[in-house]
Amino acid sequence: MTETRRTVLVIGGGTSGCVLAVLLRGAGITVELVEARADWNATAGSGITLQGNALRVMREAGLWERVREHGHSVDGVTVTDPDGTEVFTRRDLRTGGDDLPAGLGLGRPALQRILIEAVRASGTRVGLGRTVAGQTQDATGVDVSFTDGTTGRYDLVVAADGLNSRTRELIGISDKPAPTGLAVWRTSVPRPADVDRTHLAFGGPACIAGFSPTSDTTMYAYLVEPSRDRAAVDPASYADEVRRLAAGYGGHWEGIRASVTDPAQVNYTWCDRHLVEGAWHRGRVVLVGDAAHACPPTLAQGAAMSLEDAAVLAELLGTHDAWDDDLLTAYRDRRMPRVRMVVDASVRIGQWQLDGARDADVSGLMGRTMTALTELP
Repeated sequence: MTETRRTVLVIGGGTSGCVLAVLLRGAGITVELVEARADWNATAGSGITLQGNALRVMREAGLWERVREHGHSVDGVTVTDPDGTEVFTRRDLRTGGDDLPAGLGLGRPALQRILIEAVRASGTRVGLGRTVAGQTQDATGVDVSFTDGTTGRYDLVVAADGLNSRTRELIGISDKPAPTGLAVWRTSVPRPADVDRTHLAFGGPACIAGFSPTSDTTMYAYLVEPSRDRAAVDPASYADEVRRLAAGYGGHWEGIRASVTDPAQVNYTWCDRHLVEGAWHRGRVVLVGDAAHACPPTLAQGAAMSLEDAAVLAELLGTHDAWDDDLLTAYRDRRMPRVRMVVDASVRIGQWQLDGARDADVSGLMGRTMTALTELP
């Protein structure tokens, strides 16, 4: 790998920030990554589903084999009534191509460990417990001051610092996430041997009740419901709330309910809609992932869209000499139609669930969207 003299600062050590760092290092670009949390989110979260188009990016970054080793591939979904009676089972579309599974379930801590190892092995310079305090820029670079009192100068700064991106605010982009009215409970539970695909139940005490394998021995369960006042939900009651909702579902939910005892292992989050409508950059600072867009998990495409951002931006930076306004505009223009399609479809499906719209064309909208995602980003 031949080093270039150009340097990129990546702000945020989540999925998109880590994969972007690995891809840029593969192109010979010098990278520094800073992450506000000193533990690098190494133990946070329950599970995640990576659709085929996300796995395609993982393979491009050289991470597919590790992800496959620690996760569980799924190629279909079983839809049931709330009592557990099967309605139908179907194979999912392989959005990453026929040589990759339709999806893969993985524990978030396992995924983060894989990403951390890859970033460190890539030669990226990492600063934990450290983030940006301010920035000024000119035509050739960005001068950054950090919260630990240090400074640095970079050819480009990438904001991968999430839904509530501080960097987005610092550079004057005013778009902010808005709640959709949905919220989701998530937890990791033991996996019965006969669960080899995603299971979804619509209706019952929650809008959606689902579970999906994340390894040979684990799966993650989730319950999507109308959002509550977060301040009124005591974290000490999280396990009780999940068991209460799960009591309305049969089949494997009986075992899930019995295994949820520790409130610290339950995550409760609101679902937001977010899409920066204008430019995704200001000068030499550019947004990727949740900093630019986010949506409810009704299509399980949030991580995939963030990973595709990383892949497209890395490709453009690695193949163009001029890192200028035209290049960063081309990145946004290439991503925007695809991201908007996913955000709008995800929000619409969520709204149908909130409305109890039984005649809604959920299957048709999902099919059209996933078919479009088989095309390269």
